[in-house]
Amino acid sequence: MSTKYSIKDLERISGIKAHTLRIWEQRYDILSPKRTITNIRYYNDADLKKVINVSLLNNNGYKISFIAKLNHENLITEVEKFFNDYKKESLQIESLVISLLNMDEDRFENTINKSIIHFGFENTIEKIIFPFIQHMGNMWQSGTITPAQEHYISNLIRQKLIAGIDKLPPVLTNNPKTYLFYLPSQELHEMSLLYACYLCKARGYKCLYLGQSVPLDDLDSIVNSINPDVIVSILTATLKGISLNDYLNSFTKKLKETEILFSGRLFFSEDEKYKLPSKKMNLFKNFTEFKTFI
Repeated sequence: MSTKYSIKDLERISGIKAHTLRIWEQRYDILSPKRTITNIRYYNDADLKKVINVSLLNNNGYKISFIAKLNHENLITEVEKFFNDYKKESLQIESLVISLLNMDEDRFENTINKSIIHFGFENTIEKIIFPFIQHMGNMWQSGTITPAQEHYISNLIRQKLIAGIDKLPPVLTNNPKTYLFYLPSQELHEMSLLYACYLCKARGYKCLYLGQSVPLDDLDSIVNSINPDVIVSILTATLKGISLNDYLNSFTKKLKETEILFSGRLFFSEDEKYKLPSKKMNLFKNFTEFKTFI
């Protein structure tokens, strides 16, 4: 069933001001809104996809008077020219958005694979994939996409990260640093943690990836067994049954001799009050900072 969008929804998703959209609609017949039985104007999925395509061309120098004359097939043809031009990462983000709206796995795979060839794996993840994930989150919150669509594309991205890690050569240096990666209990958002693991392994470190939802007692047992040099964790979701400050204090008591790198929304939210209880704890806000630590 088609989703109904207001003109404000189109503005938020496409970046084109509602006032501009109304002018284009009246002057160039770019859109044809429908009306509810109570006479409220709305737009459908086809309108949303068209606005995204029109926005891409307009942002890249096409005059709206020219775009308005293009039929659907010619509009798509012009858009595809940009998607095949790998000079701008932002164009590939637009391509991924269209892949998401159309549930088009072939386009998604083609966009990611060619981006990796042209920009490299790290630039593709940092400048294309992560901005796209943020945009996808905004679309999910606004109801533009369903949770099923978000999970579907997220799993495709997760597969790319795991494949990237698997393709790295084995560690060849003697006595490399050991990095251990984990997420706390009930934390399931592991995209950033997987990428952190990739960065460390790509630089020749030994990496042990525990993944999602690891209880602190279990982490303590594993750390005592393997004695890693550095622990890396990214906290996004609010901790269940414990404050961030109490969690950090408990962590320090159990693992006070181990260096740790923390990141995640929880540390940079104004709602969370905390103090790092150990000099061995450090925060990184982004992967540029993470690379300086490793």
